[in-house]
Amino acid sequence: MLSRRLAVMSLAAVLAGGVCLSAARPALAADKVKVGVFPVGAALPYFVALKRGYFAAEGIEPETVTLGTPALIVQSLVTGAVDATSNLVTLEGANINARRPGTLKYFALLGQNRDDIFEQFVVRADSPVKTLADLKGTRLFTSPGPANIGLSKAILAKVGLKDGVDYQMQEQPLAVQTGALKSGSFDGGYTLEPVASIMVKSGIARRVEGGVISTYLLENPKAHAYAAGAAFSDAFMKAKPDVAARFAKAWFRAMDDVARDPSVRAYLVTDMNVAQDVVEELPLPHFERVKDLTPEQIANFQKFIDIGVALKVVASAVDVKTMLAPY
Repeated sequence: MLSRRLAVMSLAAVLAGGVCLSAARPALAADKVKVGVFPVGAALPYFVALKRGYFAAEGIEPETVTLGTPALIVQSLVTGAVDATSNLVTLEGANINARRPGTLKYFALLGQNRDDIFEQFVVRADSPVKTLADLKGTRLFTSPGPANIGLSKAILAKVGLKDGVDYQMQEQPLAVQTGALKSGSFDGGYTLEPVASIMVKSGIARRVEGGVISTYLLENPKAHAYAAGAAFSDAFMKAKPDVAARFAKAWFRAMDDVARDPSVRAYLVTDMNVAQDVVEELPLPHFERVKDLTPEQIANFQKFIDIGVALKVVASAVDVKTMLAPY
């Protein structure tokens, strides 16, 4: 009987010790992912997933690396300074893939057209300009990066305006565009959301036309131009395929919120410096999962990239299917 009691006591001690050891054992550390963020409207899913705990639910701890230009995002992906980007201009992505095949792949794309406005031309609020053709004789700014410069000039060429002859254009960071317009240094320019809506709401600017890539370059106002998107470096996808898949899962959950939940506008205020009185009027970005793209949408994407090649923004022809990661 005594030996049986000792055995039971010994078992209890072992179990108790096991419980203590289990309690003392640290939880598995979250997988860290360095994310290059360009803080414009296209970055919204990142902040939704971050603030609502969608990344955390997938065991991921993102590190936000704020980058002010597409060139810096590309450079950071190439060097491994970041593993992913919340939003990168697709012509910039195509260009680096043309030069260094397999550098990056997109898992979600931002679609923009006349209904889902993102890129647009604006002018000072008191300007007599009514159409893009009326921009003749003006001094314009354009958003940063070779892609934005090339696209804005190509759009104006479609309405008969020649750079350096019919207008003057200068690249300006998004952060200074409002001040540049307000000061009178420029008559108008090619800009992105949320900067455009901030200018319009404040009474500094008036929108001339949005969705201009689809209308003038794709020649279909309803076709979505996939001019930016969320991407992984190929090196990260190969080294940590499971982490990349879980990151994309959290991202898609946030994309669904952007599409259906107006309360996500709050993150434009807290994380993208959009004033509270502007945020309700801001057009929310339209996103597509790469795996859901139709053949027609892929063809439109290919046409857009081919335009970039013709503009010499992209070094050589790229098959867009090699740029897509269908999570």
